[in-house]
Amino acid sequence: MSSYLRLKHGGASIFFTVRLSRRGGSLLVDEVDRLRTAVQETMATRPFVIDAWVVLPDHIHAVWTLPEGDADYAHRWGANKARFSRSVRRAGFTPPIAPRLPCGGVNPALRKGQAGVWQKRFWEHHIRDEAYFSNHVRYCHENPVKHGLVERAVDWPFSSVHREVAAGRYANGEWAR
Repeated sequence: MSSYLRLKHGGASIFFTVRLSRRGGSLLVDEVDRLRTAVQETMATRPFVIDAWVVLPDHIHAVWTLPEGDADYAHRWGANKARFSRSVRRAGFTPPIAPRLPCGGVNPALRKGQAGVWQKRFWEHHIRDEAYFSNHVRYCHENPVKHGLVERAVDWPFSSVHREVAAGRYANGEWAR
């Protein structure tokens, strides 16, 4: 069995991709208010700064900055995922059972017969410098355009790009330099 090690740097800025267990649905945008509530509850108990955030139909991209001396982003994501999962299940959502893969196995993110809302893991990497930070914030905001969901980033309602517009860093489809 492999052992997955995550970097632990307190106060770091980190880029994340978090996916649902099944691609192609629209659960995250359909239930975005439940997701917002889950994140707000997590932030109340374990603070962090959301530098960028975009919710797409079946995945999330985000850039967070953790408090100085605190490197525990894994538990924060676990709490977000658990709170959201409980909420949508209470509302009647039943996640699909782990599918059989063409190779004869099952989805490795789920145990046999388990019905999960989220993929077991998430992807992250630490931000190295200001240019890298800016590139990842832009990546988050431009992702709905990349996926063909909208023509301009500001047209996607489930994104922190609207904070960038209010701050004057994004206007008329162009990023301020």
